[in-house]
Amino acid sequence: MISENVDYLKSFSLGFWFDVGSRDEVSANNGITHFIEHMLFKGTKKRNAKQIADEIESSGGYLNAFTSKEHTCYYGRGLCSHIEKAFDVLADMVQNPAFKPAEIKKESGVVIDELYDIEDSPEELIFDKFEEAVFKKNSLNLPIIGTESNIQAFSQTDLNNYIAEKYGSNKLIIAASGAVDHDQIVKLAQKYVTKDFAKSKVKRKNTPIKKGGDTLKVIEKDIQQIHAILGRMTYGYKDEARMKIAVFNQVLGEGSSSRLFQAVREKNGIAYQVNTFLNSFYDVSTFGVYLSTNEKMMDKALSIIYKEFKKIREKKVSGKELSKAKESLKGGLIIGLESASHRMTRIAQSEIYFNEIRTVEESLEKIDLVTADDILEAANELLIEDMFDKVIIKSQKSKLKFAA
Repeated sequence: MISENVDYLKSFSLGFWFDVGSRDEVSANNGITHFIEHMLFKGTKKRNAKQIADEIESSGGYLNAFTSKEHTCYYGRGLCSHIEKAFDVLADMVQNPAFKPAEIKKESGVVIDELYDIEDSPEELIFDKFEEAVFKKNSLNLPIIGTESNIQAFSQTDLNNYIAEKYGSNKLIIAASGAVDHDQIVKLAQKYVTKDFAKSKVKRKNTPIKKGGDTLKVIEKDIQQIHAILGRMTYGYKDEARMKIAVFNQVLGEGSSSRLFQAVREKNGIAYQVNTFLNSFYDVSTFGVYLSTNEKMMDKALSIIYKEFKKIREKKVSGKELSKAKESLKGGLIIGLESASHRMTRIAQSEIYFNEIRTVEESLEKIDLVTADDILEAANELLIEDMFDKVIIKSQKSKLKFAA
């Protein structure tokens, strides 16, 4: 149970976090964590789906949820005077889901539509395919959404068994931020969390950081542009070295003032989307470059990107450029503190990943400690083209010179 009082807010954000995600699945049940997320809104033993929505929205709040590869969060927002109602509803959802077969069948169609939406969005699909390529023979390669055949096959028994196995008391964190009182949150938990969640015995296996470069995956779709990712594994949240990668990532390709955006889009006008990314998990992250452009410009865009790689590997960033990247990272962190939901998410993930609440000041200090030498070191560790796995989504008509 963790909370953070923000005395100038009049609202709250309350989250029930389970340290369970798609990396806890296997191929045979891939997608079940996300499917359970959907089903918890479809009714409990004392509330139907409409009653769940009405009880929160009638008091000016809202409920939502999300599933990631490592955890699932069910959360509510509202005015401070209605926090008990939100707590009651969320606690009921996570403890007493009905999982009615008729609702399971109906919701499977909704989730399959969501899967089709991803398939129709190459800028989203490509990241699933990239992680599938990078994390070979590892559950991190499984897509959060799952597969159509799995989604169609999930039964009430499957959902109940999965919850019984995975959703233990040691996997649950209740987090709140905003106009909240910690003693009140504790009392609400004592009142409304009555289920005896058995301790989950499931343990995750750590993922070793492996060299890549042996995958070139080409997917054909009925699209106009070519979408491409080239990237590899790097440090996860648990490794202090991740911060230098985060600042390096900011310098190279995050934001419109970054090197790749300026070189590829602003100076040459040859790609609408170009950026680097750092997608992090507890034990490992993926780093890479994503871009989309037309067939004629792809070779030129990649040539420019490789030139920028060479530059940042060979020469230290200036103090001005390093400071700009740090301020951008710190700005995003501080601006996020103006949202109760961001604050609630920050403390929950801090507890999940570090077993403690790391202060904002600690995070800012870690950013400030990154040096130009660290950026140079990160560039030479990561920007080895032969170690990049590559995923491309293109039309059937496109001919790719660079793929060879």
